[in-house]
Amino acid sequence: MAGQVPEPVASGFDLNKPTIIAFLYIASFVAGITGLVGFILALVWKRELAGSWEESHLQFHAMTFIISVIVGIIAGTLSFILIGTPILMALVLLALGMWVLIRSVLALVKAQKHEPISDPNTWLF
Repeated sequence: MAGQVPEPVASGFDLNKPTIIAFLYIASFVAGITGLVGFILALVWKRELAGSWEESHLQFHAMTFIISVIVGIIAGTLSFILIGTPILMALVLLALGMWVLIRSVLALVKAQKHEPISDPNTWLF
């Protein structure tokens, strides 16, 4: 057969590994440590899921965490030493939170469809 038919996705909710990490990132808005737990799980599970559709999700989640930590540290530091105004840095941190939330929800939707992330190294969505 020329094309392979994708395996059917069961109706209902699939609690796969990328979904777990996305939920941990979303939960980090309430309990911050869960984001770190999600990042560690992404690194641990990456070798196990090599070659599957889930591998791109784990790379995407790892990039989300690394970028958000770097931007958060820079914004917090600049606000602390008053190079940037605290209000401007608060807006940057709010935008960063929205960016993490959007990336997590989009990854969650794709994980439920068992679709890989097209470009897991992108800074966008």
